Amino acid sequence: MKRTAKSMVDEAMADITTYSVEQARDLHGRDDVQFIDIRDVRELEREGVIPGAFTRRAACSSSGSTPRSPYHKPLFARPHTRYVLFCAAGWRSALATKTLQEMGLESVAHIEGGFSAWKESGAPVADKAQRSDKSHKATKAA
Repeated sequence: MKRTAKSMVDEAMADITTYSVEQARDLHGRDDVQFIDIRDVRELEREGVIPGAFTRRAACSSSGSTPRSPYHKPLFARPHTRYVLFCAAGWRSALATKTLQEMGLESVAHIEGGFSAWKESGAPVADKAQRSDKSHKATKAA
């Protein structure tokens, strides 16, 4: 049976922890909480970022949390850390949260309404430094 993206998000939402923007704002800046931004780089450059958030595309989030993965990030191995994922509107982060939870990451949640809701609430937002074509070419050449 085929499932729609909406039905998959609804299923994930039934099994994961979702923070309201107010709850997320209360957690922001704590040493035991790590915000994970899974939006595309173009979204980051266009809309801004949550200060202190680690950026990790949704497609890479799950592999980065697995110690045996070549893409593993030590950030995901910090004991007693609560991970708060977000995307633009909450759909991708709900699915990524569900995946990470299924892979054994225990303290993982996402923000209801995503970055859009965060920004609309007046919560802190910083500019993402845009990569110039020149620096991108230099990086590729190196």
